[in-house]
Amino acid sequence: MSAQNSAGIQLLLDAERDAAKIVQKAREYRTKRVREARDEAKKEIEAYKAQKEAEFKKFEAEHTQGNKAAQDEADREAEARIREIKEAGNKNREQVIKDLLHAVFTPVPEAMAAH
Repeated sequence: MSAQNSAGIQLLLDAERDAAKIVQKAREYRTKRVREARDEAKKEIEAYKAQKEAEFKKFEAEHTQGNKAAQDEADREAEARIREIKEAGNKNREQVIKDLLHAVFTPVPEAMAAH
């Protein structure tokens, strides 16, 4: 009976070792799958980030072009207005200088008003 008990105990120990191996493999598999899932999630996040970044750049480019066109138009209008002012100043320059000198050097006496 002792041999039979010993064989039964040995059989239980073998079964326990096999079960421990199975549990260890399951843990390793689970750890591996968690790592793979984390890596897949990182890839998906990077792809999503890249997609949104591209969409933003496209949006920005479309709206910046409109602003640039408006800015260019404003610059052209300002330059044209500056040219007009300079031309008007050059055209009437002599008369303006003459009027200023006359006003400065020709005193006009006026009575002070009493308050």
